[in-house]
Amino acid sequence: MNFMEKLHQDRLEQNKLKWEGTFLDYLELVKEHPYLAQSAHSRIYKMIRDEGVEELESGKRYNFFKDELFGLEEAIERIVEEYFHPAAKRLDVKKRILLLMGPVSGGKSTFVSLLKRGLERYTLTDQGAVYAIKGCPMYENPLHLIPENLRDDFYQDYGIKIEGSLSPLNTMKLEKDYHGKIEDVKVERIFFSEDKRVGIGTFSPSDPKSQDIADLTGSIDFSTIATYGSESDPRAYRFDGELNKANRGIMEFQEMLKCDEKFLWHLLSLTQEGNFKAGRFALISADEMIVAHTNEAEYRAFISNKKNEALHSRMIVMPVPYNLKLDEEERIYQKMISESDIKDVHIAPHTLRIAAIFSLLTRLKEPKQANIGLLKKLYLYNGQNVEGYNNVDAAELKKEFSDEGMSGIDPRYVINRISSTIIKKEMQSINALDVLRSLKDGLDSHPSISEKQKENYLDYISIARKEYDTLAKKEVQKAFVYSYEESAKTLLDNYLDNVEAYCNQTKLHDPLTGEEMKEDEKLMRSIEEQIGISENAKRTFREEILIRISAYARKGKKFDYKSHERLQEAIQKKLFADLKDVVKITTSTKTPDERQLKKMNEVIATLIDEYGYNAASANDLLKYVGSLLNR
Repeated sequence: MNFMEKLHQDRLEQNKLKWEGTFLDYLELVKEHPYLAQSAHSRIYKMIRDEGVEELESGKRYNFFKDELFGLEEAIERIVEEYFHPAAKRLDVKKRILLLMGPVSGGKSTFVSLLKRGLERYTLTDQGAVYAIKGCPMYENPLHLIPENLRDDFYQDYGIKIEGSLSPLNTMKLEKDYHGKIEDVKVERIFFSEDKRVGIGTFSPSDPKSQDIADLTGSIDFSTIATYGSESDPRAYRFDGELNKANRGIMEFQEMLKCDEKFLWHLLSLTQEGNFKAGRFALISADEMIVAHTNEAEYRAFISNKKNEALHSRMIVMPVPYNLKLDEEERIYQKMISESDIKDVHIAPHTLRIAAIFSLLTRLKEPKQANIGLLKKLYLYNGQNVEGYNNVDAAELKKEFSDEGMSGIDPRYVINRISSTIIKKEMQSINALDVLRSLKDGLDSHPSISEKQKENYLDYISIARKEYDTLAKKEVQKAFVYSYEESAKTLLDNYLDNVEAYCNQTKLHDPLTGEEMKEDEKLMRSIEEQIGISENAKRTFREEILIRISAYARKGKKFDYKSHERLQEAIQKKLFADLKDVVKITTSTKTPDERQLKKMNEVIATLIDEYGYNAASANDLLKYVGSLLNR
């Protein structure tokens, strides 16, 4: 199917979803599917829940957000469970503005955007279908047609509570066009669209002197006054403000606390009573979820102003800090790069991870326990093993600072520096050193960093550089060991023979002479010391290895040096220690001989085939590790 055929098919699908009928027809639908009459808050909560929820050790992950927002599971769970869930149950939380408060580029705007885009898709589904009085500029709930005195009876029959009054325009239409017969009023299915201003509104503050309240509540259409004879005739009013158009859905206030007071006071009645004042009419009902976002400095200034107390009490403030998990920070960068024009540039392994380590160090607060340190804290938050600590310690560390993650380097800065590196050097391949250098250079022109912060950030770059040095050496170590696979197998067999003799108190036999030999304690210790096995712990470790071998044998599986993670690390480190001189010579000599060149090519091929490097980044890595070893 070509694109034009797909376009035609999509149009047909859209047309199939359209529905029009009378109020009586709509009541039949509601009787069969009561969820069609749900509130805006309930619809949003149901939309999020319908995508599924994963149970994690640290809480819940809502699938609705998981592919776009990373490392914010705790903040999102709090928003969903403490705001959307009770609001969906018509508790008092429904009468509050949701205010997302956090640092720039922390995910607040993305969170709101996901809700808006999600609603656009959701109203195309059966579960998210929305119906409105036909032709109403505010897409009014058809149930508002039911008179107040009959609403209790309606609740008894349908189990649905009706909130809100019929708008002035529809009140007039009911009398003039339908002669008061609500059962004949036309109802249609609507589909939310921000572009078409259906069910989704967005308000952004501008110059207070020029911005008109009509942007929120609509305005009089003076060209129609001669026709209708009065400014108070609802037909002479344009119900096209953002609050009008967001009815039944979601209203976003961008940088809400920058708004002029007259705009904010309009929200008092809307949040508490579910209505707002427009023109020369009675209060107009509106069912919409109001979400706003701001940064911490503006929020503090706002609440310190006594004049704002009434509005402040009508807000649910939810902190949205920066992500503090290393793996998730990497995913943020990968996503941002995948959406850019630099996605085809080769980024060497560990580059984004090292950049993420720097970013997270700027966001974390120094632990009160001096023996932990920022780097250990970073790895604990990432769920990694840190000797002497566990998940309980990580949970305790998180309790130390309630505002952790509310400051530091934002992801955009990192991506900007990566982009700058590529553009300036016209590079098709970058590595961690290129990015660290660029991050360092960019600090001078960063608009909001003090001299003290800059000093700290330079220290964090040094820490990240040391982490890269360790990773780089391990990477080359593994590549060399991989190309010396036979040597690794021989070393393992030797070690296991000696361990078996030691544990079983038997003798070894010389393969050439056949004479009995005592186990080679020096060989075993030279391997075990690579991973910090003490003299007192050696027997336990060796017995553990034999138990693992027996378990493999029972299952008919072959035990090799990769079958035990710590033993694998010990073998690799021992082999690399023995090969260190070879590495130094191979990576540093300007005119390698044929044997050295062959070994170099084998290692480069391993780095490319097994570890995700390209030729340029593999060569750069080898040269860098060679320089580290030669220091």
